[in-house]
Amino acid sequence: MSLVYIIEDEIKIAEILSDYLTKHAFEVRLLHSGENAVAEIIKGKPDLLILDVMLPGVSGFEICRQLRAMDNDVPIIMLTARVDEADRLEGLNIGADDYVCKPFLPNEVVARVNAIFRRINKSQSNGSNEPSTLISYRNITLDMEKYLCFVNGEETELTPVEQKILHTMITKPKRIFSREALMNTCYDDDRIINDRTIDSHMRNLRKKLGGSDSVIHTVYGVGYKCE
Repeated sequence: MSLVYIIEDEIKIAEILSDYLTKHAFEVRLLHSGENAVAEIIKGKPDLLILDVMLPGVSGFEICRQLRAMDNDVPIIMLTARVDEADRLEGLNIGADDYVCKPFLPNEVVARVNAIFRRINKSQSNGSNEPSTLISYRNITLDMEKYLCFVNGEETELTPVEQKILHTMITKPKRIFSREALMNTCYDDDRIINDRTIDSHMRNLRKKLGGSDSVIHTVYGVGYKCE
């Protein structure tokens, strides 16, 4: 049974989400403040976080930053009442895997939780009959079984979406991928994703892969390619 932490100061929202997730066979723990949340996460080792942005004590953004700085790659779905796109992009830029705006349907959140676990399980099951499933391109090596990425031999942390984008592109080098094609590859549910979300993921991925020396290139007016 997967363990989900809900870190949300609005108790009613937290309890509703907890009820829905419990009905879908998840174990749930509730936290109502950002204070000491990172320590609780490190101690409890949840499989996924549902993290509100506006928390008393420490914000959800700061919790996400601290976890990623500690190389903690627990999947994070951020919740917010903010509707500005810049806020959503900030969450993705600092390492969140998904973003849900309030008000929302509880079943939508459950669907997004399930989608993240499907992607993780699918990635971890690739090459399960082999000691390791390695995919290499130039200075990059992906271990799809262990969910690791190495750049010039150094381990580099990627989010599940970034890993999926990179896997898609390096297995078909020089092919041009439109933003729509990448969205369809990386999100196998019915969520609404726009071009700027993919652009945000690509900026983060390029930075992690070496900045201006990254193998990912923009094809202006079309999309992206590896070369």
